[in-house]
Amino acid sequence: MNTESFTLEDLQRRAEQCRNCDLAAARTHLVFGTGSPTAKIVLVGEGPGEQEDRQGLPFVGPAGKLLDIMLEIIHLDRSRVYICNIVKCRPPHSRDPLPEECQACSPWLEGQLQCLQPKIIVCLGRIAATRLISQDFRITRQHGQWFDRNGCRCMAIYHPSALLRDVSKRPETFVDLKELAAEIRRQRIFPEEGA
Repeated sequence: MNTESFTLEDLQRRAEQCRNCDLAAARTHLVFGTGSPTAKIVLVGEGPGEQEDRQGLPFVGPAGKLLDIMLEIIHLDRSRVYICNIVKCRPPHSRDPLPEECQACSPWLEGQLQCLQPKIIVCLGRIAATRLISQDFRITRQHGQWFDRNGCRCMAIYHPSALLRDVSKRPETFVDLKELAAEIRRQRIFPEEGA
């Protein structure tokens, strides 16, 4: 799909008609993405959960509340970033999306990234990192490290739901967030805020 002339709204309208995999049949709402259409920082999770499917917005459940706190730590909020997922429909019982589901949904994510042209992508968890950074990505060893993806800086951090289950990972994530903030300053993404 050539998305060069599409806006995010165009893509979302087309994605709402998508039946590329079985996930579409059971969804309540497509969960396309939310945030600034001019964002230079994109956060990518794995897939919608129950609350997200109900509301049609990513990260609105308990993990979303924690994500908001994580963003606040580095003086960000949802109005300054764009948040989406690898798959746009909820997998049954909020299981991990299957490789074929990720593949079926990849044109929508790639379209979003083409529209946004981000300078930084933050993968929220292992599944997003294996799709966007490397198939053999190891979140426990490689979180917080920078990778280049088509001229864009890409990092993975623990998924907020993992941090809800295992609070011992929170100090590492705090370090990763500080590194993200440093990269935002290095790239002068918000030049009005100075160096």
